[in-house]
Amino acid sequence: MRESHKEYADDNEKGIHIINIKAIEDIAYVQSDGMLLNSLGADRDPGCKHGLFFGDGQRKVDYILAFTYKKSSGSRTPHKKNHNSNSVHSLHSPKDDHHLPGGGADLEAMEAEPKMDYHEDDKRFRREEYEGNLIETGLELERDEETKLHGVGFVKIHAPWNVLCREAEFMKLKMPTKKVYHINQTPGLMQKLSSFIQKICEPIQPKVAGLRPQTVKHLSYPFSREKQHLFDMSDKDSFFDSKTRSSIVYEILKRTTCTKAKYSMGITSLLANGVYSAAYPLHDGDYDSEAEANDRKLLCDEWASYSAFYKFQPIDLVRKYFGEKIGLYFAWLGVYTQMLIPASVVGIIVFLYGCATVDENIPSMEMCDTRYNITMCPLCDRTCNYWKMSSACGTARASHLFDNPATVFFSVFMALWAATFMEHWKRRQMRLNYRWDLTGFEEEEGMVKDHPRAEYEAKVLQKSLKKEYRNKEKQQHVPEDNPNKWKQRVKTAMAGVKLTEKEKLTWRDRFPAYLTNMVGIIFMIGVTFAIVFGVIIYRISTAAALAMSSNPNTRANVRVTVTATAVIINLVVILILDEVYGAIARWLTQLEVPKTDKTFEERLIFKAFLLKFVNAYTPIFYVAFFKGRIVGRPGDYYYIFQSFRMEECAPGGCLMELCIQLSIIMLGKQLIQNNLFEIGIPKMKKLIRYLKSKRQSYKDHEEHLKKKQRYEEDHNLEPFAGLTPEYMEMIIQFGFVTLFVASFPLAPLFALLNNIIEIRLDAKKFITELRRPVAVRAKDIGIWYNIIRGVGKLAVIINAFVISFTSDFIPRLVYLYMYSPDGTMHGFVNHTLSYFNVSDFKPGNEPTQPVDFGYKVEVCRYKDYREPAWSLNKYDINKDYWAVLAARLAFVIVFQNLVMFMSDFVDWIIPDIPKDISEQIHREKVLVVEVFLKEEQGKLQMLETWKERERKKGENCKSPRLSRSQRGSSASMYCHRADV
Repeated sequence: MRESHKEYADDNEKGIHIINIKAIEDIAYVQSDGMLLNSLGADRDPGCKHGLFFGDGQRKVDYILAFTYKKSSGSRTPHKKNHNSNSVHSLHSPKDDHHLPGGGADLEAMEAEPKMDYHEDDKRFRREEYEGNLIETGLELERDEETKLHGVGFVKIHAPWNVLCREAEFMKLKMPTKKVYHINQTPGLMQKLSSFIQKICEPIQPKVAGLRPQTVKHLSYPFSREKQHLFDMSDKDSFFDSKTRSSIVYEILKRTTCTKAKYSMGITSLLANGVYSAAYPLHDGDYDSEAEANDRKLLCDEWASYSAFYKFQPIDLVRKYFGEKIGLYFAWLGVYTQMLIPASVVGIIVFLYGCATVDENIPSMEMCDTRYNITMCPLCDRTCNYWKMSSACGTARASHLFDNPATVFFSVFMALWAATFMEHWKRRQMRLNYRWDLTGFEEEEGMVKDHPRAEYEAKVLQKSLKKEYRNKEKQQHVPEDNPNKWKQRVKTAMAGVKLTEKEKLTWRDRFPAYLTNMVGIIFMIGVTFAIVFGVIIYRISTAAALAMSSNPNTRANVRVTVTATAVIINLVVILILDEVYGAIARWLTQLEVPKTDKTFEERLIFKAFLLKFVNAYTPIFYVAFFKGRIVGRPGDYYYIFQSFRMEECAPGGCLMELCIQLSIIMLGKQLIQNNLFEIGIPKMKKLIRYLKSKRQSYKDHEEHLKKKQRYEEDHNLEPFAGLTPEYMEMIIQFGFVTLFVASFPLAPLFALLNNIIEIRLDAKKFITELRRPVAVRAKDIGIWYNIIRGVGKLAVIINAFVISFTSDFIPRLVYLYMYSPDGTMHGFVNHTLSYFNVSDFKPGNEPTQPVDFGYKVEVCRYKDYREPAWSLNKYDINKDYWAVLAARLAFVIVFQNLVMFMSDFVDWIIPDIPKDISEQIHREKVLVVEVFLKEEQGKLQMLETWKERERKKGENCKSPRLSRSQRGSSASMYCHRADV
């Protein structure tokens, strides 16, 4: 041990290492395992119900702490025998251990067993001291190391009634009181309509209790131990459900300190340092068992089953089992999916309108008419040849399916749909807040201070220790001996909590992290742009190579081949970079060392969304707004690296290619990333853990024969990683649905089909693949609402530009009202084509392969608004171009302002809080005041009655007149006495 301390002293000479600070008391730390109850794996009480209860079968397991340890050759740990010898005597102190039977044999066995290494010993010391502190808070613990999992021990935690009441009061949990009031029903026609809708929806309601509309409701109030008589405690066992019990225990775990590591605040740092390997609440039981009925099995049957895809979600039961935060996510996902139904119907109608009018579209008919005999200029230099416009007939007809007047209407509709969706969600959220007793949660949240993160406290302590060290170096001119230095440093570390209370991280401390974040994000965005640029080079070079092929079929399918392969490459790159950017965003956020978990989550979400948004939409932005804009003209094309010509859009326009790009990326992400990855990766990890534990269990035949307990089975499940990935994939999908909906009206339909599967897939993952997450209270979906709102506003601008610059909607309107001789679209194609004299080709750029049209080509046509070859200013931009550009810009301004005004009008006309809910909230406040006024009046009446009774008994000494404050205190004392 002295050598170890010397090593630590040497380390501290070089610098302060927060994680490995070890106090002097560790040298002769006395094990006090007598405070822990222990269950023996060989003689488990069958009443423990497969690990859901302690060994006595009465006390329920509210939380599990798992830890790893190194087994000796006898598969017993050096300290486990002490546990077993004291399994019954849980109240004995360590000094009485020598009176317990078998104490001498245990000491001999411990001497015979091999010693553990220093780090394992240190972790054990920390665990014992932390668990002792947990017991001091009132929690009851039971250790189990005779498990089927090789080298994994478990500490079961139970919160008794007095601890639950104390913590519920501290956390200001709203609990139901005895006061019951009737909920006002909407009178008249609305009530009849509501009951009619309920009857229609009866077959698609899940078979879960409590789904019918509530007619009565318990008045809820923050729990108070002094007012227990007001609360509905008819069933104490179910007064605090399993979700509430686990969240209470988790709060205790977070704030309980470990004196062997003063820098740590609760369980998070102990998990980060490997002292414990996992901490989680238990699932209610098996989800596939026919014998037992529990909430997990009910959710699996009625919510997580693919056969229930047509049913509503049992949101109240989801909230009861997983907590408000997860309940709000699935409620939001359900509202979003329901709102996609009308959007899908309108999108299908718009698409069918395009199909029905394709034969009536004059521009596409003119392009397909061979009688026009228009010769088009080559699409590339030397290798490409002249071609007939009628050969692009198929592309022109297909582009009309997505480029027609109905898409403008659909863009306006989707902008209003997004605004309506947000308002509908806010109203739904308020109803859930009222139903779940979260109406005053913001005030309660402000009163309860968030615990700082372990990394933040470690950073602050490191700063404090360095500052303290520098100050003492300045004050002490006489050098001390090494032992004294070590002792002083340990004392400084022991005072770490006091130091962290004085210090905090300033912008100067975080400046390197902020600079790294800014540089890192800019670099990652640059990487995305570089990859997109690389794909552009691939498209250009591949198109040039295929155009020189001797195979006529290859030359004919150049555009299809290049487009398909480039989109697939983009999709693969997006999927890979999504995972990379998620890890980089977390790393950059950790560098900032945010103080609380809430701040950490918000910053992580912002960075991850920014990087993934750029990654997913950059290829689409290129096709929508840049492809075909910078190409030049025949005889004067623009080149990259002096050899690759900038690519053009298809003869039918860029909107068709935008539709192809958007559909493949959207469907690919949904099928591969959102479905296959979510199903395959958790199952693969679960299989690996199962095979690993099975292989280790076969090594010990006794362990293999044991039946796994609930906490052992949950340990094999995947840890819950938060809701950020779930929200992220839905927000990116929301962007696909709204941002470029003018080019792909079927996007809402594909999103709807995906979400029907996604809800059940996520539900199945939460029920069967993940450990049960700790229930977290939340009033809303947080920063995600602002992100969705921002995407909705951005969608209006982007759709305005897509309609205006990517489609031919504005050029057609300009031709129809300014240039058409007969008020129809006849002649539009000819109007958009310019003339080029083939004699103006630069030497070496003219087509090398002969073409047999039956005549010599002297003039060819290309799509642009330029002066003809015989003009004085030949090939310059003509006035038609500026007229169309002015119309396009005017359309963007009018469309954007009109749609945003309509969206804000929808936002204003629909109230955020439903009228009936606001009335019920006001009524609840009045009832709370009445209940407590009535209680105080009752106390005063009881006090007066008691005084009259004492006066009638004829006491000799007259009772003094009480002041108002004294009467109040006497009433409280009498009420407390009556409660007891």
